[in-house]
Amino acid sequence: MTDKERFIDLFKTHIRREGADKLLEYLDSPASDFFTAPASTKFHNSVPGGLLKHSLNVYDCLVSYYKSDRRTELFGLEDVSDETLAVVALLHDLCKVNVYRETMRNVKDANGVWKQVPYYEFKDELPYGHGEKSVYIITGFMRLSREEAFAIRYHMGFSNEDDARNVGAAFEMFPLALAVSIADTEATYYLEGKPKNVL
Repeated sequence: MTDKERFIDLFKTHIRREGADKLLEYLDSPASDFFTAPASTKFHNSVPGGLLKHSLNVYDCLVSYYKSDRRTELFGLEDVSDETLAVVALLHDLCKVNVYRETMRNVKDANGVWKQVPYYEFKDELPYGHGEKSVYIITGFMRLSREEAFAIRYHMGFSNEDDARNVGAAFEMFPLALAVSIADTEATYYLEGKPKNVL
């Protein structure tokens, strides 16, 4: 099964609310590059299809977290529906649709000779922020619960340029927001980033 087939299968299996079919139709249309876009310009998953792979990685990390005994036994956190897990994980980065442009740039090779290499540049025609832009795009097609909206909005956690008090308050009020932030971080740095030696 390809990443695209898996995404569509997870989406159709779990996300059944009104408007979901129209959102999936948009993602798979010529108006969207969701299935071919990178996840970043030069960091994690900066390759064609990287955004799709990142969304699936976040989904896997989030589902793993919600299946853990530690979540319920140690933290006492309640379950959320399979639909909610799919919505917040698979759709958290829709803000990255149609913002990366493939171009070329000059770099020196190992011998000091300049050569052109492919490069992604960021050009956002709808500069509405990061998490809030994802919420905005999704709600143009289907409703989100308040918890889902906060989880998507604050999935960047404290690494965003936000007021730290807002991030902390969102994590306190909506444990799902913290869980999505952790899943996003795990996917970005451990599954997709450069391996690091840990002491």
